[in-house]
Amino acid sequence: MARTTELDRATAPPQAPALSECARATSAYESRFRIDRPIVPARAARVIALDERAVAVARHVAGRQWAHARFYACEGGDPRDPLLRRLDGVPAPLAQVLTGTDVVVVLATEDTGRHYAEAIGRICRERGITTAGLVLGIDYEAQDAVAALRPYARVLLPSADENDVFELLTALRV
Repeated sequence: MARTTELDRATAPPQAPALSECARATSAYESRFRIDRPIVPARAARVIALDERAVAVARHVAGRQWAHARFYACEGGDPRDPLLRRLDGVPAPLAQVLTGTDVVVVLATEDTGRHYAEAIGRICRERGITTAGLVLGIDYEAQDAVAALRPYARVLLPSADENDVFELLTALRV
């Protein structure tokens, strides 16, 4: 068997560069593995705003077209069983809101709703509902809300802004 020397390597004809992953993914061969049906949206998502500034963001986000997302404001009540209202003011018991829900997104801008965030997270965990927490703003007025959500939220964005809410809901296909 012949051994390759430095001279052989230097005089060998150049080889075609290997295709990048992107180029291979768009090839006709790979296209046969592509899924051509639209991704089905999540069955049901609930967005719960814990304070007034978070409610304002929820109202703005709710104005977009969402498949199955519903938006609520936390009105207080018993910290173990918060009172929720739809954004149009209709009362909505937490147990009813969570029935048939796949994911809950909790929005906060301050610490006033920390006990409610913890209760919502705990109840979601007990029911096997995925929880995400977005603490809006960069002034860290909601450190206790972050701490309350941390044990329960799979996704926790402690310095989120309104665009992150849109991005998260879009990624969740709600």
